[in-house]
Amino acid sequence: MQASCERVDEVSPADALAQHKQGALLLDVREECERATGMPAGAIGLAAGCLGARMEQIEPDRLRPILTLCGSGKRSRLAVETLRLCGYRYVRSVAGGIRRWKAEGLPLSYGALDVDAAERYARQLCLPQVGEAGQLALAAARVALIGAGGLGAPAALYLAAAGVGQISVIDDDRVERSNLQRQVIHTEARVGMAKTASACLTLGALNPRVRVYDCHERLQANNVDRLLANHDLVIDGSDNFSTRYLLVAASLRLRLPWVYGAVERFGGQVSVFDPRCEDSPCYRCLFAEPPPAAEAPNCTQAGVLGVVPGIVGLLQATEAIKLLLGLGDCLVGRLLSFDALSMHFRQTRLLRDDACPGCGSGAPSRDVIEVAHNKIAF
Repeated sequence: MQASCERVDEVSPADALAQHKQGALLLDVREECERATGMPAGAIGLAAGCLGARMEQIEPDRLRPILTLCGSGKRSRLAVETLRLCGYRYVRSVAGGIRRWKAEGLPLSYGALDVDAAERYARQLCLPQVGEAGQLALAAARVALIGAGGLGAPAALYLAAAGVGQISVIDDDRVERSNLQRQVIHTEARVGMAKTASACLTLGALNPRVRVYDCHERLQANNVDRLLANHDLVIDGSDNFSTRYLLVAASLRLRLPWVYGAVERFGGQVSVFDPRCEDSPCYRCLFAEPPPAAEAPNCTQAGVLGVVPGIVGLLQATEAIKLLLGLGDCLVGRLLSFDALSMHFRQTRLLRDDACPGCGSGAPSRDVIEVAHNKIAF
């Protein structure tokens, strides 16, 4: 029944496969990022827009039968016309494209990705800015996550879903019932469990391809290098200044970019501090010294609307993925502030301070900074 609806210049996927086995050239004319989700086994990939310029190199014989395939059959019919104008005489389109090819269970190839990855990341792979190369880069990436709480929970979920290969969850706290209002990586049944263990369970269930490391310990001067070394970036999901000032020194010493986030009540802020960039400020360019405890209450004291850490954590995950893929304009040198009540975002320019006690030219030893601020009590 299906065959009767096919055009004269079309062939069914099954017929295309049979003709391909007999010597016809099977040409996938989708974009490279689309082909990463799977293409007919044995097909050659060449985007429709490149046919006129490159087809001669792929097949100089104008008499060889050629079958074109795209996503649904529309671009492949246009490709037939292009190739005929180039002098190729026996060209036909595969009806229904790759969708019908897959639906009929015909053989596929996936390049460097396996079947599970091609299906799991299909919506990401079809983005030209990501594609197969970007997905492989994410799979090779290593992210250190400081805190499995309000910020770390949503960030971790989306990093794992995106296919970041390794996530090291660093936290010494345990799940409390009051956490569940915003820390969506945990469940009622895990109250009392270490947050790192709970996070590992959730992330493993979401994406078993991701390696999740349970680092149930507090970030301190005597373990910061061990915990953060050999990572590509760090996401700051902490809720205290002592950890952040510790991160300043470690980040500069290890040349490790970190994605900063903070929330309070109905608002939050996000930035990126990247010591690999010559003009990037550090956290102490923004907050040279920690404020008095009374001026910086934590969520327990000040409260927070549950969705706000979710929004800020997702912004952090977005910046992390951009950094890992080298995409877009990251928040280096900018502080993005968010107010949920007015639903307003505001950007503030951050400049590197040459007199900064953290990264300035006259800053003391970073080891001294680290130890000194690790002893601050909040």
